[in-house]
Amino acid sequence: MTSQTLVRRLRAQPDQIRLIRDEVKAYAMKNGAADPNAVALAVSEAVTNAVVHAYVDAPEPGEIEVVAQMIPGDGLEVFVCDDGRGMLPRHDSPGVGLGLPLVATLAESFEVQVRSGGGTQVRMAFQAA
Repeated sequence: MTSQTLVRRLRAQPDQIRLIRDEVKAYAMKNGAADPNAVALAVSEAVTNAVVHAYVDAPEPGEIEVVAQMIPGDGLEVFVCDDGRGMLPRHDSPGVGLGLPLVATLAESFEVQVRSGGGTQVRMAFQAA
């Protein structure tokens, strides 16, 4: 089964996290991901990281792009990208540092990369049912 790619751009604001989590979960359910709840939680954690950390030094919240696509014979691939400050340490971090390790346990594969133009790209892959 092939499907359309889900592409969403949203403001890096807390009220957007639930909306994108629910939309990606619905996409995962519709397109045959093995565990849509794991997909939803992983996306929620990755987006939350971008909301909390990516634009901390910016005067206004920037944007986050979420892309989800079923890869025939391979499963669901999800990218969470921002144009923020990158993976720089924060001595004032409000989190406890468990978000990305949780994503790593939920996804079949997971990687974090620095984007060439700045910011961060999180790639997650999940099994199909």
